[in-house]
Amino acid sequence: MLFKRPLTLEDYCLESFRTEFWPWLRSIEPLSTLEEVRDHLRGLVSERQDLTIDSDTSLDVRALHRDCARSWRSVLDPSSELKTDFSVARALWDLARTIARPDLSPGFFANLMHLFRGLHGQPDFRLLDDCIQTASSPVDSCSPRAIAIQRSNELDGLWEHVSQSMARYPHGLSEEAKERRTRRRDAVMKQLGVGAEQWNDWQWQIQHVLSDADSVSQCVHLREHEYRAIQEARRGHVPFGLTPYTASLLDDAPELGRDRAIRAQVFPPNDTVQRTRCADTQALDFMRESETSPIELVTRRYPGIVVFKPFHTCPQICVYCQRNWEIQDAMSAGALASEDAIDRAIDWIAQHPAVNEVLLTGGDPLAMQPAPLASILRKLAAIPHIDLLRIGTRTLVTLPMRFDEELLDTLSAFRKPGERELCVVTHIEHVYELSPELVDAVEKLRRRGLSVYNQHVLNFFVSRRFETAALRMMLKRIGIDPYYTFLPKGKDETRLYQIPLARALQELKEEARLLPGMRRTDETVYNVPALGKNALRAYQHRDLLTVLPDGRRVYEFHPWEKMIAQREPYVGTDLSIYDYLCRLRDAGEDPAEYQSIWYYF
Repeated sequence: MLFKRPLTLEDYCLESFRTEFWPWLRSIEPLSTLEEVRDHLRGLVSERQDLTIDSDTSLDVRALHRDCARSWRSVLDPSSELKTDFSVARALWDLARTIARPDLSPGFFANLMHLFRGLHGQPDFRLLDDCIQTASSPVDSCSPRAIAIQRSNELDGLWEHVSQSMARYPHGLSEEAKERRTRRRDAVMKQLGVGAEQWNDWQWQIQHVLSDADSVSQCVHLREHEYRAIQEARRGHVPFGLTPYTASLLDDAPELGRDRAIRAQVFPPNDTVQRTRCADTQALDFMRESETSPIELVTRRYPGIVVFKPFHTCPQICVYCQRNWEIQDAMSAGALASEDAIDRAIDWIAQHPAVNEVLLTGGDPLAMQPAPLASILRKLAAIPHIDLLRIGTRTLVTLPMRFDEELLDTLSAFRKPGERELCVVTHIEHVYELSPELVDAVEKLRRRGLSVYNQHVLNFFVSRRFETAALRMMLKRIGIDPYYTFLPKGKDETRLYQIPLARALQELKEEARLLPGMRRTDETVYNVPALGKNALRAYQHRDLLTVLPDGRRVYEFHPWEKMIAQREPYVGTDLSIYDYLCRLRDAGEDPAEYQSIWYYF
């Protein structure tokens, strides 16, 4: 397995790589030009593919071989070299001629080793059903019923494995969690000198957002690195803040890891703080919203929908926020756009009948005061061609007491069945964020006929095996439909949150696919700057271009308009799978459980 001993370049280059790659390296060593090397390597790939097609191999091996052969051809293509300014063929040729290549990392060799093994039908991972002990015995009869019973027993074994895996992640609705959080809430209330009436008042919550290290440490057990990072964030004017309610969701024993995902979402790592401080506004605008904004407050990437952002703040700032370049601080003064700017944006929407849906977001629009929120919704609903209003909010998690009767009356008033729909899209990251208060708020919305959907960001801190599957199962139980699973934006300042594209594909195939259909209704996507969502479900949406010396794969993402309109693709550099597995190992995971990740492209 990959992690049996310390990870060094010598392990790959001198042992596995040179041993297994030796026939290829020996065959290209005497060649005279890079073009000859490329042609020869492509010939070896085709030769191997012909042997596999003609052999009596399993479907799994043939599919793996096909994917690896396609990837080999792509990284050996001269156009890939031009687009990425790196040549895998040149690197192999240099190695064959014993030319020093100190730039080549363990991640580079690991990628090529797995491509090589996959091409030869020799992957080094086990199928899930090979790891499961079922209670069934061999089928003694060929009768359909006996075969069905055997299959049913196998499925029981699979689901037992899934259930055990999901049980690793405690959720916030267990009796133990409820009792623990009741104690935490009482402690925070006592520290802040507040009674239940004020605590349950959303206005009080947003007026008492915890916005510096000292105020947070009074209510939350902060580890030293968290305290220092918050101090640095405040000194560097990095947006930060959380509600007292969010503070009550955090544990007094962070070393147990139950609240790991919540802390990662709320408390910025020092690396993120420093990179955010050093970046300019344009660099932080990864999605290039400034280039897709036809008028102030509006973003448009698709024909039928626009993003409308009249309120540039939230009660709690997510560390990896897409719009950290627009947000000044948690519940900052002046976050609400001027009435003139709002009216100009709404007038612009009214002048574009192609737009039939508006996503009202920000910032968090449900942190606005009731009057401007109702005014904006009323003006949008008055546009004849708007038949769907979508509200993007995280207040279900950060401020569930916001869903009082006044808000419910406001939202439900703009839902006219058969004429106009209004729905709520939230952002729940982990099962430990769930609480009875959140469940109650969702139930209030559903009783008013309002649908609730979830957008999940599959970042490093929620990316362990079956961690997201556990969330999907719980969301449906409380009345929320999974909607999108996003990869974190490729923003330099949030690199600690990023995961390889292959991990999202692995989760989609090996974890989400084992869930009942209505629990996995989300679409997994990568957001392409200026272009929008790139669906990951089908390989036709992207091409693997190369593997860089540091082990990162480079992809060419096709625009969603492909086959509709001419648009330039986007070339993006992924996270190193090798580095990701090393981080998982350091976090206590067994990388062998993730070994098939190398074969997702």
